[in-house]
Amino acid sequence: MAIRLPQGVEILAPLTPEYETILSYDALSFLAGLHRRFEGRRQELMAAREERQRELDAGRLPDFLAETVDVRNGDWSIAPLPADLLDRRVEITGPVERKMMINALNSGAKSFMADFEDSNCPSWDNQLSGQINVRDAYRKTIGYTSPEGKAYRLNDTIATLLLRPRGWHLMEKHVKVDGKIVSGAIFDFALSFFHNIHYLIEQGSATYYYLPKMESHLEARLWNDIFVEAQEALGVARGTIKATVLIETILAAFEMDEILYELREHSAGLNAGRWDYIFSCIKKFKNNRNFCLANRGMITMTVPFMRSYALLLLKTCHKRNAPAIGGMAALIPIKNDAIANEKALAGVKADKDRDATDGYDGGWVAHPGLVPIAMESFTAVLGERPNQIGKQRQDVHVQAADLLNFQPETPITEAGLRMNINVGIQYLGAWISGNGCVPIHNLMEDAATAEISRSQIWQWIRSPKGVLEDGRKVTVELFRQLAADEVETLKREAGSRWTRQYEDAANMFDLLTTSDDFVEFLTLPGYEYLD
Repeated sequence: MAIRLPQGVEILAPLTPEYETILSYDALSFLAGLHRRFEGRRQELMAAREERQRELDAGRLPDFLAETVDVRNGDWSIAPLPADLLDRRVEITGPVERKMMINALNSGAKSFMADFEDSNCPSWDNQLSGQINVRDAYRKTIGYTSPEGKAYRLNDTIATLLLRPRGWHLMEKHVKVDGKIVSGAIFDFALSFFHNIHYLIEQGSATYYYLPKMESHLEARLWNDIFVEAQEALGVARGTIKATVLIETILAAFEMDEILYELREHSAGLNAGRWDYIFSCIKKFKNNRNFCLANRGMITMTVPFMRSYALLLLKTCHKRNAPAIGGMAALIPIKNDAIANEKALAGVKADKDRDATDGYDGGWVAHPGLVPIAMESFTAVLGERPNQIGKQRQDVHVQAADLLNFQPETPITEAGLRMNINVGIQYLGAWISGNGCVPIHNLMEDAATAEISRSQIWQWIRSPKGVLEDGRKVTVELFRQLAADEVETLKREAGSRWTRQYEDAANMFDLLTTSDDFVEFLTLPGYEYLD
């Protein structure tokens, strides 16, 4: 190995000269320091998740915490926001892939969330090339030339860049410190912060983050303590880092005030991460015989539990002078069907109109073609104002029962079951092949879609309410019969593009769905397929 490693650090993957610029001695020393200080607490929090799941399985429903009532009732606000995070009326997201980053930064959106998590397959090459791409994007030197010779460069005006590291549950198996694998979250954060923070401060900006998959305010406290330690270690003023938390778990929805409070000097608000939120509801109540959701397509932002969650997030944020960012419009413009495209775009417009009218300060899109639509919705409400944090929703009164009002339960149809199988296998096949951001049925999908697909079938099989509209019970046998059909259909459609990875995906989807033990995240066994 060409590079010099700090004591106790091991790299268990190939290195290129470019990767060595990211994995420098000083950067790895910084990473190792954060790992040694905080890995024990991360493990304790993961154990706490398991204990909380056991309580849910035993019938204890979540509620707002009695021990933090003073935080919820207190008169406090987050710290002031930097200038480049005041106006976030449209945010675009995508993986840390070079060409996609350039297109997103040039899209006309106010912000771009470059994703090391759900829309990025965490292979070694993707994670390291992603760090290189982020470094170059910050410095506006990023460029790309396609095999056909088309050159991609940044415009003069680009979106503000935010980064999403991996969640607390994911590891970076290629790096060990003192014989222990490091956290993927700390790996992604440490390298991006170390290499870019001083340059960005010189430019009047900083590193901004999106924090995923948290289930409690104690997990937010861990992030805050890491931020404090990292800033102190590199001589950066406390509070320079800003982070938006994705509220994408049902348990975090009961602790939104507390999460903002823990991160208050580093907070940039909350985001309604709708797809992972649905997955979290299924996962947390998978063994509850009274819980069962209808076809995935029926679970929109207007159903009771989703509407309550969205309004509570909005009210909570604005009470604390924090931005509230709406969820994802995952549509890809439909080029070969004008009527279908018009209908789909009208749906996106209605979604963004609702968020803007409710009081949200911005919303997400997955494709540059949707930026003008979302921009129109929010600008119609905002005008020249950067946000509408001043719109306090004191009319909103959400109780625990509202967050737990899981409707609709029907219909569950064969078409819905087939769609879950089809999408789940397609996404897993692409993910194992190294692509975490996949166009499927005119939607830009990430891991959350496959998570909903497999968890919903798992729960339908085991729930007494998992009955199709025609009266058939969803069973392992029915699932496997339909899965065989869907696999044959996908094989015909894919032709030579159906590779061993897709066979592996079909087998993995079957195992995830039929196993008595529910796998917390499909990316955990999926990671074993990656180099």
